[in-house]
Amino acid sequence: MPLEWLNALIGGALIGTAASLMLYWNGRVAGVSGILNGMLSGPNSQVFWRWFFVAGMIMGGIILKILNPNLFSSELKTPLWTVVAAGLLVGFGTVMGGGCTSGHGVCGISRLSLRSIVATLVFIAFGVLSVFLFKRLGVMG
Repeated sequence: MPLEWLNALIGGALIGTAASLMLYWNGRVAGVSGILNGMLSGPNSQVFWRWFFVAGMIMGGIILKILNPNLFSSELKTPLWTVVAAGLLVGFGTVMGGGCTSGHGVCGISRLSLRSIVATLVFIAFGVLSVFLFKRLGVMG
């Protein structure tokens, strides 16, 4: 597709709009790891909207899969154990970094938070290092 950059532009605009609306309407940063953590932390007045937020993300993926299943195809031949290990490492990293890429990378950088800028640079650096090592070890194609 010659206009692949257009999908990235539209996706980025939608993410930025959603993060801005979340901050405007709810007074909260749209950090997915924080939303999940608060959702699972037990009953309180802040749990209800978190379930709707997560359900909306899941439903959005399901609707997109129904409308355009080709977007979910992948030629990457990665063993399941590496996907599980990556997910666990990401979860550990969000706890260690005090947030995830959506909280730090999208919302924190737009607020010029030095902590978020540093965290995002660390996320990117370790992502690049991980891909390099996995390719070097033959885990990824």
